[in-house]
Order: sequence, then C-alpha cells, then structure tokens
Amino acid sequence: MIAHIVLFKLKEPTSENVALVKEKLLSMEGRVPMLRKLEVGVDVIRSERSYDVALYTHFDSLEDLQAYQVHPYHADDVVPVMKANCAAIVAADYEL
Repeated sequence: MIAHIVLFKLKEPTSENVALVKEKLLSMEGRVPMLRKLEVGVDVIRSERSYDVALYTHFDSLEDLQAYQVHPYHADDVVPVMKANCAAIVAADYEL
C-alpha cells in the first residue's frame, strides 16, 4: 500500500478559500476509484512554517498512485483549482 501526502499553502488563506480547497479535495471520494483512503485536514496551528491544507490518501500500489495522477477528475477538475489557489504544494509518497 502507498501513502500519498500533499500539503497546500494557499495564496490567500481566507476561510472561504480554505473551504473551497477542502471541498474540492474531498469531492474526489467516489469519483476516483483507485483511492482507498481520503482525508483532508485544515491546519490549526497557523504558524509561519505551516501549510494550510493537508491531503492524506492511500493507494493499493504505485501503479494506482500513477493512475490517480492522470485520472480525468483529478487532472482536469482538482489540479487546476489547487494550482489557481496555492502558492506552494509539496508531496511525499511512501510504502506502508
């Protein structure tokens, strides 16, 4: 199993933008079949080094993670919203 964690630092971390990003990430549930686990969290510390939103997902295999990256809903609907609203995006992927 592969864990895929992504952190998003918003250009403008207003409550409305945080809600928009969180809702868009959660909208992948049921639309991207290779997702085995999907969690989205909003930072509660809000320190200088904090990112605003975290995505935590699981996939059965590295191949499923790669298929997720190009899945039409993820690539065409989710990624553009993230790129439009984020100043920085970082990720880590590892085997569970």
